[in-house]
Amino acid sequence: MKFTKKLKRVTAGLLAALCVLQINPQITKADDAYWPEGVEIVSPSAIVMEVNSGTILYDKNSDEVNYPASITKIMTAYLAVQNCSMDETVTFSADAVFKNEGATSHIARDLDEQMTMEQCLYAVLLKSANECAYAVAEHVGQKLGGDYSTFIDLMNSTAKDLGCTNTHFNNPNGLPDENHWTSAHDMALIASAAYKNETFRKIVGTGTYEIPPTNKHAEPTPLSNDHQMLYPSRTRKYLYEYCTGGKTGFTDDAGNTLVTYAEKDGLTLVCVIMHSTNPQHYLDTTSLLDYCFNNFQAVNIAQNESTISDESLKDKGILNNHQSFVSLDDSSYIVIPKTASFTDATSTMNVEESDDDSVATIQYTYAGHDVGSANIIAAQVDTPDTMFDETEASDSDAGRTIVIKPIYVLGIVLAVIAICALIFFIKRIYDNIYVIRHNRTVKKDRKDRFRETKKKKYNKKDRLFK
Repeated sequence: MKFTKKLKRVTAGLLAALCVLQINPQITKADDAYWPEGVEIVSPSAIVMEVNSGTILYDKNSDEVNYPASITKIMTAYLAVQNCSMDETVTFSADAVFKNEGATSHIARDLDEQMTMEQCLYAVLLKSANECAYAVAEHVGQKLGGDYSTFIDLMNSTAKDLGCTNTHFNNPNGLPDENHWTSAHDMALIASAAYKNETFRKIVGTGTYEIPPTNKHAEPTPLSNDHQMLYPSRTRKYLYEYCTGGKTGFTDDAGNTLVTYAEKDGLTLVCVIMHSTNPQHYLDTTSLLDYCFNNFQAVNIAQNESTISDESLKDKGILNNHQSFVSLDDSSYIVIPKTASFTDATSTMNVEESDDDSVATIQYTYAGHDVGSANIIAAQVDTPDTMFDETEASDSDAGRTIVIKPIYVLGIVLAVIAICALIFFIKRIYDNIYVIRHNRTVKKDRKDRFRETKKKKYNKKDRLFK
C-alpha cells in the first residue's frame, strides 16, 4: 500500500474518532433491558434473522448440524447470479441429466438441451429442479476455468467467507450425502447474503413462470413456486401476507427444511427451519414471523444518533470544501424490542482498514444482543496526491524510506526557471523604456519634417523653397 493512501486512511480514521469521541456507551442494566420471550415451536432447530442488520431475533438450536436438502439451492443460485449474466446459455450434460434422473424434483430436461441461466434459476428456485442445479454448477465451474468440482469448492469457500462454521457442501442440489451438511444459523447467513442480490430476490419471490420452448422441448414448461406461504400451488391455508419468497427442501434424512423471507414495517426477516415435519415447518414459520413482527422494530441510526450531527461534522472538511469529511450511513438501522428506545442501546466504535469508503463502524447492542451497526463513511472529497512516495526499506533496515518523486522535482525546477525568465524580461523592458520612448519621438519628428518639406513649392529663379 502506498504511503499516501495509508496516510489518507489514518487521517480519516483519526477524524472519525474525533467525531464519535462524544459517543458515550450507554450503560444497560440487565434489570431494565427487556428482550421478548420467544414462542414455543415444535421444530427442533430454527432461527429468525433480520437480513440487513444481522440481528438474531429468535434462536433454537440454530448451530445444530443437519442435512439441508434442497435449501442448498439457495447457495447454488446465489453463486450463479454473482458470476453469470442471465442470458448465458446453459447446456445440459450427461451428468446433469442422468445423475439426477432418479430424483423426485426435476423438470425432465434432456441431453444437450439448452436454456438460459435465468430460465435454469427459475427452475431451481421455484420447482427445485435437481438437474438444473447440477447444470448450473457445471456452467459456473467451467466459466471460472474449472469444472463441477470447482463450483463445489466455491460453495464451501463462500460459506466460510460469510461466517459459516458448521457447513460443508458436497453437491449443488442437496441430494442425500453424508458429507453434505449445514446449520440453521449458517443457512440464515447464506440466505441473507443471497437476498441482498436484486436478481436473486426477484426470482425467489416469483409465484409462476413459464420456460419457453427449447431445442429439445417444443412446448413451453410452466412452473409454480412450491413454497406454500408464497404461492398456493397446492393449498391456500399456509399463505402468509408478508412472505416475499423462500425455498423448500425434503429428504428422508433431512426431514422438511424451509427458508422463508418476509417484509413488514421496515423489517426484512429470514426464517430457517430444519429437520421438521410437514406441515409443522409452515406452522412454526408463521408463528415465528408473527412473533418477530409484533415485538420488534427497526430504528434508523442516522436519524436518531444525536451525538453525531451535521453541525458537529461540517467543520471537518478539506481545504475550502464544506462537505463533511465523514458521515453516518443513512440506510443503517438497529432492531430492538418495541418497548425499547434508541438511547437504550449500547454503542461501541471500531476503526479498521476497509476497501470501501468506510473509515469506522459503530456497533450497537441491547440486552446482550447485537442489534445492528452503521458505517462511518468518508465523504466524496478528493485529496491531492503529495510529492512524496514510499519505498520499502532493505531487509537490514527497520523501517521505510520516504523519497521525493523525480517528476515533481522536475516540475518545480521548470516552474522556477519560467518565473525567473519572466521577471528578467519584464525588468529589461522597464529599464529600457526611456530609450524606447526617445527613439519613437525622434522617428516621429523626422517624419513630420519630411512631410513639411514636401509640401513647400520650389522656386527655380531664387532656387529656394517657398
